[in-house]
Amino acid sequence: MVDVYIDEKFVGTVDNAKDFVASIKEERRKGKLPSCLNVEFDKEFNEVYVHLSTGRARRPLIVVENGVSKLTPEVVSKLDKNEMTFNELVEKGIIEYLDANEEENTYVALNEKHLTKEHTHLEIDPIIILGIVTSLVPYANFGQSARLNRGSKTQKQGLGVYATNYLIRMDTDVSVLHYPQRPIVQSFMHDVIKYQKHPSGQNVVIALMSFDGYNMLDSIVLNKGSIDRGLARSTYYRPYTVEELRYSGGMTDEIGIPDKEVKGYKSEHDYRYLEEDGIVYPEAKINADDVIIGKSSPPRFLGEIEEFSIAANTRRESSIAIRQGEDGIVDMVIVTENEEGNKLVRVRLRNERVPEAGDKFASRQGQKGVIGLIVPQADMPFTASGIVPDLIFSPHSIPSRMTVNYLIEIIGGKVGALAGRYIDGTTFSAESEKDLRKYLKQLGFRENGTETMYSGITGERFKATIFVGSSYYLKLKYMVANKMHARASGRIQLLTRQPIEGRSKGGGLRLGEMEKDCFVAHGASLLLKERFDSDKHKIYVCESCGMLGIYDSMRGKAYCIKCGLNTEITAVEMSYAFKLLMDELKSMGIYPKVSLKSKY
Repeated sequence: MVDVYIDEKFVGTVDNAKDFVASIKEERRKGKLPSCLNVEFDKEFNEVYVHLSTGRARRPLIVVENGVSKLTPEVVSKLDKNEMTFNELVEKGIIEYLDANEEENTYVALNEKHLTKEHTHLEIDPIIILGIVTSLVPYANFGQSARLNRGSKTQKQGLGVYATNYLIRMDTDVSVLHYPQRPIVQSFMHDVIKYQKHPSGQNVVIALMSFDGYNMLDSIVLNKGSIDRGLARSTYYRPYTVEELRYSGGMTDEIGIPDKEVKGYKSEHDYRYLEEDGIVYPEAKINADDVIIGKSSPPRFLGEIEEFSIAANTRRESSIAIRQGEDGIVDMVIVTENEEGNKLVRVRLRNERVPEAGDKFASRQGQKGVIGLIVPQADMPFTASGIVPDLIFSPHSIPSRMTVNYLIEIIGGKVGALAGRYIDGTTFSAESEKDLRKYLKQLGFRENGTETMYSGITGERFKATIFVGSSYYLKLKYMVANKMHARASGRIQLLTRQPIEGRSKGGGLRLGEMEKDCFVAHGASLLLKERFDSDKHKIYVCESCGMLGIYDSMRGKAYCIKCGLNTEITAVEMSYAFKLLMDELKSMGIYPKVSLKSKY
């Protein structure tokens, strides 16, 4: 006897589980049972599970009986003529939806060639094993799975036109590519998701060769001439927002140019871009620390005693200034109200981003890299027909990654560019590599995609032939302008007196144990001392008891609270964090004794 469960509730038993499950599937295919029903026989637990609940991931498969697909050529021709719909295929039991449980008892063939009598189902198309973004990768069946995952991820980070109404939106931290293009090599999914309406990359002429070591370790070398003509240019937008908040006691913030009596007033130079209403004017060129929205707020702490205090009643300055390391042009100013009826001001800054060394690029195959060098067009290598590549990619990045589809796309892009047509690179059903080679030969090029190239610096011919073609490259959102950070002295934490962290706050850069080891290995120990002096502190230690002494600046004397004045007290430099630790130990009743030795 086999137990039967419907949506995890026990409903009874059956004698022959296999026949029972087969009859349920048959009735479902006839349309007598709902198509959302799925059934599974678990041999290990000897139980039958029937599922009708919502929230299950289900996928369509073609039903196979005795090794023959139910989706016959006659049915396909009816679909082509619109005489039959997809829903009718489901109703007639030609296609059925399976969930993860029922799939356990199936044997699915990838295509009709592989069908045997044991098979129960057939994939509608093998590309279904890939997700939407991964299926955009051309010739994915020639690539490594780990690279496809990476290719899927990099395509999500590619810059393009993310929305057609971006000019009237106030999105945080976005970029828009100036000249996006459709890829020459594309899969049928590009048409399905209407990729031509929101492309996010550009077709570039690419050469696989080393260039003076500047494209080592996944770096790429770009042609300055291509950048000057608009390659990979984008605009970066960032909004700044201010509200006039209301506080208890009827006090409010005020947006406007702050009065000179306001606590924390900056110089007049800082407010030079503000108009009478305290807001910057559009198209103003702004640099870091310039005020774009003037604002003053009521004093922080209000109490009864403050009625007599003049200083406590002055308002404080709380204007919005441009973040450190940012600059740009004021693109749009909006003055409106929020839900509570308070005044709301939004200023959007735009900044044109021209590719520079350190910006990140990637192909759809997951071959990502940053710009290592931008070369003047005159110094770039060129082919016998006078073609200068836009991008030089390192050939050392191919063997270990095994991205053969990257190489096929370069040949496909070359054929497409020369023949003036799009190349179908759909996974499992693309134009074959043999055909591409044949077309390339007909067009008067070598069938393997290589060409004779000359050095742009010396004019000499390279001994090796260079693999040249066209590929679709994406500019990713990670740009060096958003990441660059350095600091000398600046703000510190109140507790430890060490520099604060975070680029936006102008924080310090942490030097870890491994970085310290590098300095020691280089013999740069004095530099190490300087690095670790960020919280240098001078303390006085009593030599007889080892406790921390006190320095009386009025008398110019140091003494120990335990031993008094009749003891030797020495000044010692140490980290403030260590002094803090000793203070905390003392607060717990632990006696931290510091024993001093002579340096000499």
